[in-house]
Amino acid sequence: MIKSHLISINDIARALGISPSTVSRALKDHPDISTETKKQVQAYAEKVNYRPNALALSLKRQRSNTLGLIIPEIVHHFFSTVISGIERVAYAKGYRVIICQSNEDYKREVMNSQALLDNRVDGVLASVSKNSHDWGHFKDLIDSGIPIVFFDRICEEVETDRVVSDDFEASHLATTHLIECGRRKILHLASPEHLRIGKLRREGYLKALTDRGIEPDPNYIINCDTRDDVQAQREQILALAPEIDAIFTVNDFTAIAVIQLLQENGYKVPSDISVAGFGNDPIASIVTPSLTTVEQKGYEMGQQAVEMLIRRLENPTAFIDFKTVTIGTSLVKRKST
Repeated sequence: MIKSHLISINDIARALGISPSTVSRALKDHPDISTETKKQVQAYAEKVNYRPNALALSLKRQRSNTLGLIIPEIVHHFFSTVISGIERVAYAKGYRVIICQSNEDYKREVMNSQALLDNRVDGVLASVSKNSHDWGHFKDLIDSGIPIVFFDRICEEVETDRVVSDDFEASHLATTHLIECGRRKILHLASPEHLRIGKLRREGYLKALTDRGIEPDPNYIINCDTRDDVQAQREQILALAPEIDAIFTVNDFTAIAVIQLLQENGYKVPSDISVAGFGNDPIASIVTPSLTTVEQKGYEMGQQAVEMLIRRLENPTAFIDFKTVTIGTSLVKRKST
């Protein structure tokens, strides 16, 4: 038997002694083909595991029914839940998903964009690298007729649909919780301000302080949003440790790294210093002490983003205003505070 991945309409036609056009119409249940011939063709096609050539079909239809996805990190729990939400909706509606990882690298993000363009995707979902400052590659996609929906880390310079968390309110909530636990000297380990999420989480932290009559101290904000950054800036963090009583970090991995740093240097969490994170990664519940953190709804964000994209793809001539959908968050209180 011919290997299933090589089976074509021509192969079926030769095996059954009929024309390729008859096979094609029989597979499409065309009324001009007799019931007997249809049954014969469809039975043989099933036997040899025939599958239509997706590329040929896409060229004929001018659509690939394929979506591109660009994310900073696949291993990050938040992004893996976003992927799950995207795939659940996409596959249910007949779309495949090509996943690309920028690995927080601008050049790789540009390469990802070009690869998706070369592969004739119908649309792109993207969360930008924290090292991206130029957006020409995304504009090239739009200029090529490929719509984009940004999620979580968005590009404000490119006008398109977006799905975001309520980052300001979430960090305001987390910082307020620390204050209500009796903490007043709160260090913020932040993301770069050019990222919208970093800017809004910083602003939420500052607003929570001023709302409770606490004068923000600029020395209590450090750009530090990875485990490696915590190690690189350990001396600065430890120099502040004797005077601070809490730390709010921009993500859970940074929070856990700083808890370990404090514990290694004789500080007790939360009795000496409380720590709150952002993201509710699964590791947050098993670290000691368990981590208070903001719950992001990644699965819901993925679903919303892909639904917006598919709505544009399936209504190409309709005028649809660009929208930004904001998804709420909640605070999960655990032993670190």
